[in-house]
Parts: sequence; structure tokens; C-alpha cells
Amino acid sequence: MKWLVVLSVLVAFAECMHKIPLIKGKTAREKLEEQGLWEQYRVEYPYNPMAKFIQDGSESMTNDADLSYYGVISIGNPPQSFSVIFDTGSSNLWVPSDYCNSRACQNHKKYSPQNSHTFKWGTEPISIQYGTGSMTGYLAVDTVEVGGITVANQVFGMSQTEAPFMASMFADGILGLAFQSIASDNVVPVFDNMLKQNLVSQALFSVYLSSHNQGGSVVVFGGIEESYYTGGITWIPLTSATYWQIKMDSVTINGNVVACSGGCQAIIDTGTSLIVGPSKDIRNMNSWVGATIGNYGQAAVNCQNIQNMQEVVFTLNNHAFAVPASAYVSQYSSGCQTGFAGGNSDLWILGDVFIREFYAIFDTQYKTIGLAKSV
Repeated sequence: MKWLVVLSVLVAFAECMHKIPLIKGKTAREKLEEQGLWEQYRVEYPYNPMAKFIQDGSESMTNDADLSYYGVISIGNPPQSFSVIFDTGSSNLWVPSDYCNSRACQNHKKYSPQNSHTFKWGTEPISIQYGTGSMTGYLAVDTVEVGGITVANQVFGMSQTEAPFMASMFADGILGLAFQSIASDNVVPVFDNMLKQNLVSQALFSVYLSSHNQGGSVVVFGGIEESYYTGGITWIPLTSATYWQIKMDSVTINGNVVACSGGCQAIIDTGTSLIVGPSKDIRNMNSWVGATIGNYGQAAVNCQNIQNMQEVVFTLNNHAFAVPASAYVSQYSSGCQTGFAGGNSDLWILGDVFIREFYAIFDTQYKTIGLAKSV
């Protein structure tokens, strides 16, 4: 699961629609490249975007190796502020704590139980596996404020250990927005508690991700904000209410099926930066757009050719969603690369590369995802 110093954060809400800005900063990769450490990290902590979608029945799995959007929440009374990733691919909330001595905790804010008069100990330890490591810690209970909404008695994780890679991340922790069925220790997710405590008027939340380092990214709890999209909303039923999982019919380029032939399953995941699919399909897609694969799987393209590259069309439940090259190619200090990465599963992840193009609405009541063209 891209990180910089804290930018100013606007937290606004109107009636029952509560918004949290998601801050986009310099990526963990870019920071490591500047320090000459990227290739070393790629070898020591190989990127495994599928890790959080592999379950052993008791824990959700999160890969936070290259995320780029964060927001600010608070925990406790008086409130302690933390930047978190709003992750629709996991279900637990956790932040660093005073009990953590890992290097990754030394440059992040840490929750202090003794400084909150509403703190209560939970009943079990927590452990979540990452593609580049893991976090372990303790469960706790306290008041959580998100986007102007105050959630009472929220169970969350306090980290005791964190993976080394997280020292390069901007965000302090993660707030999962998937379903309780995949939560570690069966913890009730934050949004579920918002619903149980009648804190939002609609059983849905929505996400807008800005592009090209611009501000304005938001997550809206309990509502849909029309100013973030144009045209109509296409509603797609979930095939599994665990992750936000839907049916994908095919991936085409210039009318040719290049991946997902015969249909496949896909996750709409704000917690993964890239579009991830089976390695064979991703190799074919990258070949079609003229990418050259490097030693560590990166798909390099000529930055001068972006305007001539074909759009990639993802057909979801018989509806076509086109992603242009300007959206799926990113420029780093080392050059331009596609946002397509191979995984070791048949499951696809439509991450931030896709979501930046489409305002996404996550409806827990009707178990559907709404997609509309972002402005």
C-alpha cells in the first residue's frame, strides 16, 4: 500500500454528508529512490498486491506498499489526531501506539492510552499481514471522530510492531472500509458502527480521488456529492460482500480482448495504488500498450508516446469503463511506467489508477457499487 509532510486538511460536512480530504503526497517509492534505497527494498520486500486478499479464516490481509491518499481522524478524549489510509480492501482501524518501538513508529504519531479518559482495553491481540511485512498489537476501545462524525466505543488496533517499509510511509495507520466478515478478530468496522449508532442518513459512502498531485480528494460518509462526477451513475451488484467484489467481463484494447477472457472477479480497492491482475494477463496488457518489463516487474514506456497510446476498457457487469493512457501511465524520477501490475491470483484489483477516473459509491445496504465519470 506515497508519502510527504502533512498538507493542510479541510474537514467539512453538510447535513448528513461528511467529507474527509485525502492528502496526496510523494510516494514511498519516490522517497526511497531519492535516497538510493528503492532497488534494495524491492529485493528485500517484494511487492505483493494480492496479499491482503488471501485469508486464513481469522485475519484480513493488507498490502500498503504504495498507497497515495490519506485523511485525518482523531481517537480519544481529548482527541489525538492521526493520518490514515481509507482502505476499501480491508476492515480494521489501527494506528501506532506508545507501546510500539519499531522504527516505523518513531516517525509517526502514536496513540497514548493514558492520555484518553475514554480509553478501554480490548479483549484480544491483533495481527495483520502485509505484502511487505506485518503489524501486531493490541485491541482497544475509544471514541473515534471521522469527518465530523463521532463514533462511540469503536474497537481499533494499537500497533506494537510494524514492518520496516512503513517508516517511509506518510500515513500513520489504516481505516478499513470493507465488510466485517473479513475483519481481524471480527471487529465491527467504523462505518458499520456509524450505521448502528444512526450517525449517517444513508448506508453508503463515496470516494473521489484527484489526479496529478491536485488537492480536493474526499471520502464522503452517508452521501453522494454530485459535484465530483458528471453524467449518470452505473450501479454494479456485488458478487461477494467481503471485499467490494464485482464481476468483470473482459479487458479490451482497441476492441481486442487482452485480459479477463471469459470473465473474472475484481475488487474496487482504494487501498491499492495500481490495477493488479493475473501475471499472464498483465503481461499481455503491457505488451499491447508498448511497455518494456524491467527486472523488478515495472512496465516502462516512453514518456513521449503517452498521447498515442490506446485506452484500456474494463467491462464490468456489461458496462464499459475506459481508462486513457494519461491515467494509467505515471511519471517517476526514473521515467514513465504503466499502472498495471501482475499478481499471483485470478482476482483483479481495480485500485487508485482506476478509481481516479470514476467517482466510486459503496452501498452497504443494497450491496452495490456505483461508478460515475469523475470531473
